[in-house]
Amino acid sequence: MHFAHVQTFDEWRAAARVFLHAEIPPPAIHWSAQAAEDSLFGDQEFRVAAAATQSATTSRVSPAFLALARDVAYHRDSRRWEILYRVLWRITHGERALLEIATDRDIQSLQQMQKAVKRDEHKMHAFVRFRRVIGSGGDEQYIAWHRPDHLIVRLVAPFFARRFPAMHWSILTPDESVHWDCESLSFSPGVPASAAPQDDSLEELWRTYYANIFNPARVNTAQMKKEMPVRHWRTLPEAKIIPQLLEDAAARVNAMIDTHEGFATSAAQLIPPQFDLASLAAAAKNCTACDLHCRATQTVFGRGPSTARIVLVGEQ
Repeated sequence: MHFAHVQTFDEWRAAARVFLHAEIPPPAIHWSAQAAEDSLFGDQEFRVAAAATQSATTSRVSPAFLALARDVAYHRDSRRWEILYRVLWRITHGERALLEIATDRDIQSLQQMQKAVKRDEHKMHAFVRFRRVIGSGGDEQYIAWHRPDHLIVRLVAPFFARRFPAMHWSILTPDESVHWDCESLSFSPGVPASAAPQDDSLEELWRTYYANIFNPARVNTAQMKKEMPVRHWRTLPEAKIIPQLLEDAAARVNAMIDTHEGFATSAAQLIPPQFDLASLAAAAKNCTACDLHCRATQTVFGRGPSTARIVLVGEQ
């Protein structure tokens, strides 16, 4: 039995190359993300396998598999390295089209992991809230604490560096923390939520803004909790006022209706008597139901046969 301790995609890729060139099948390898007594192989065995790789021809796999593997590497499931190597072995041993078989159990597992990582990446982009901290020397820093579902800190760190290039910031998570000094990223061990600041002077201003842009007519509590899981609320300043906004939503909607707020003109009033595509296109071109017509230069009505069984409706 061979033991491989890996924590990142690059470590897995290096180990997988050694195993693959040594023709070591998946059942003979125990993959682990936890440190073991032997780092990768026993020292002597590693030298033999590594020497064999120097003269071996590099096996090639598709960019699609590498992209899938890079994403799956951030998943928390400890089986990810095992499944990735098994799929790699199968692709390089006669199943070149394996990625195209959506019903394959290994492929399904990897695709589900990839979707979970992408979903978690999106949530972290949306729910990280920085709090301003003034240091002893008067320097300004911004610190956030977030609990991602997966090990995605190094995946999302470049996004925040691009988005806040002129801020000194840190994002703390239970698994790993990342820091930006306006020039480079650095990483440190994870910390508990208690290590992060709990409030700052800007948050009251943000809550005021959030309350004013909150649209009670579009409230869907179940959908909101799906998109903004309750477990993230403790780190969101606006979460403190969401229960009250939800409680007041019905009364605010009734008030909007009573005062005709937002309903002075409705597109319903402009629908032509002839309910066909040509008439609707002409009506849309001259629509004045909202202020957008004051600045818009053209109408994008859509195109295609009127007998189509499927209609795709998109927005900018």
